[in-house]
Amino acid sequence: MIGNSSIKKILFGGDYNPEQWDAENRKIEMELLLKAGVDIVTLNVFSWARIQPSEDEYDFSDLDSIVEMVSRRGMKICMATATAAHPAWMAKRHPDILRVDIDGRKHLFGARHNSCPTSPTYRKYAPRLAKKIAERYGANKNVVAWHISNEYGGLCYCENCAAAFRAWLSKKYGSLENLNRAWNTAFWGHTYYDWNEIQVSSNLSEEWGGCHTTCQIQTIDYHRFQSDMLLECFCLERDAIFEVTREIPVTTNMMGTYPELDYHKWAKEMDFVSWDNYPSPDAPYTRAAFNHEVMRGCKLEKPFCLMEQTPSVTNWQPYNSLKRPGVMRLWSYQALAHGSDTVMFFQMRRSRGCCEKLHGAIIDHYPSSETRVFKEASALGAELNKIGGAFLGSLQKNKVAVIFDWNSQWGVTYSAGPSVDFKYADEVFKYYDALARMNIGVDVIAPEESLASYDIVFAPALYMVSDDFAARAEKFVAEGGIFLVTTMSGLADENDLITTEGYPGKLRRLCGIWAEETDALLPNQKNSFVIKDGALKGECEATILCDIVHAEGAQVVATYGSDFYAGTPCVTKNKFGKGEAWYVASCFGERSPLLQKIVLHLAQQKGIEQIAAPVEGVEITKRVRLDGTQFVFALNHSALQKEIALVFNGIDIISQKEIHAGENLLLEANGVAIIKMNSNL
Repeated sequence: MIGNSSIKKILFGGDYNPEQWDAENRKIEMELLLKAGVDIVTLNVFSWARIQPSEDEYDFSDLDSIVEMVSRRGMKICMATATAAHPAWMAKRHPDILRVDIDGRKHLFGARHNSCPTSPTYRKYAPRLAKKIAERYGANKNVVAWHISNEYGGLCYCENCAAAFRAWLSKKYGSLENLNRAWNTAFWGHTYYDWNEIQVSSNLSEEWGGCHTTCQIQTIDYHRFQSDMLLECFCLERDAIFEVTREIPVTTNMMGTYPELDYHKWAKEMDFVSWDNYPSPDAPYTRAAFNHEVMRGCKLEKPFCLMEQTPSVTNWQPYNSLKRPGVMRLWSYQALAHGSDTVMFFQMRRSRGCCEKLHGAIIDHYPSSETRVFKEASALGAELNKIGGAFLGSLQKNKVAVIFDWNSQWGVTYSAGPSVDFKYADEVFKYYDALARMNIGVDVIAPEESLASYDIVFAPALYMVSDDFAARAEKFVAEGGIFLVTTMSGLADENDLITTEGYPGKLRRLCGIWAEETDALLPNQKNSFVIKDGALKGECEATILCDIVHAEGAQVVATYGSDFYAGTPCVTKNKFGKGEAWYVASCFGERSPLLQKIVLHLAQQKGIEQIAAPVEGVEITKRVRLDGTQFVFALNHSALQKEIALVFNGIDIISQKEIHAGENLLLEANGVAIIKMNSNL
């Protein structure tokens, strides 16, 4: 992950904010953190105001003492640049740094992430501070990573952003003629005659309510622009650090399928990916797994970093349930199972005041080693120390991929129709979920990623399809791959212009079908997938959307069970060269048994084996070291004891128990095993 030769084990720790406490409390915290096995802390995330009290005055004295305190105790440091929240004086003297919201209101100082990404003030002072921090601490051998800002996000609609947006559009389209054509501005008389006529896409212009817009491509382009501007801010700080030192890797913490930033683009500018995992208490375990895989897929060639999770409870969800005993350990190992080389938390000690005062931490307000959370954290720290670097740096080697595309997410989200119940990320997740529950290893990749190393590629709801992707998909299938797309795929090009080739547009020839119409089902309406014979025989629920499909050479696999289009195709497969292209014309319900049968059928068709036979509530993944050594992770997400049948020999590196093929592995509730295999599957 971090790539420092001094790192020999999975790093354990997280965000530490000693600036909120006095010297006596810091001494107590150090004793407790060492007792818990913490060996890395993220420092300085929100200290800009403390470090820079005025224009040209910098005071590093307190940060110096904090760095000396943790370095003396041998802890690694993930050093943040402190630029996640600008100082109050800066907002007062330089109001250009303050954001304007979607309703056109200029915000006052307060909260965080209130810095305009095109602000000259922000772009001056943020990289300046980053460089000073690099100059001061870059030679410290304990500093193993630079943490740029924190959880980038939020859109600005100010005049600076409007001017920058027009410049961004001019660079992208080259001329107003090209823009008018791409934006289809003949609709509603939106033709532009001058770049300065173009407005930001806010509730004062094209949008209303934050998720509805009259000109979808303008809104999509504005999201692309804002993502690019925030990325420029990241790069400005990164490059300022690189002027001082290039040996220490750089990252920033991302947030799964967060809709405002194109993380595939961001990952190219980072040395390693890191992210913050805060699943809802009632979410299925596969949803967190999916988010881990989205993050891993942003930079497949390296492990990622779990930068934040809560050891116990969040404070910002509607219902902030405690993690039950064993769950913190289980979810920490889930991150490792999906490719993390760290287990890190927000936070080391609970804050006394403000909005995160009730957010969990390893050390509570009352700094005791006798709390349940501290004891669990200490046990996990000891366990990770025992495991050491057994699978450090290992990756996944999968033959199945699911495509996740931020542009398609924006396109689906902002399209007017066909159904408010159709959610892009949810539809992609259904296919990942089916694969994961069948214990089939899967990468979640960008559409720009090479398809050549995969046998099967799923592209649910791939709304925007470029000429390049269509050509690569055809080549992939022609050479023997299996490719599956669904309703809402291929409808538009990268400019959100709807195809005139018939749905699914550039994928029509590949799929061998024409989707003529799309029916949006009301919440209480359902149709069904019906397969009358063969290995997939059965019937299950079809929901949300139903495409009315004509087969154009494709074989009909399933038909609809009801309504005026009963008996027409709803699942097809088309022979194309040496491979097959499947089209699913409707939406499966959650945890659809037919979808699980389909993904298993396709995997078996390509000779892709399950890591282990599925057991309800048990997650199985695999990581592979560069020397070929394989590690199988078995995680029991249920409250019941489970048995897993294994077909290989090995040793559980946690319990040190030997594992023999043909024997059942017993996992307690919330239990974990990591099996170092003696032989390949």
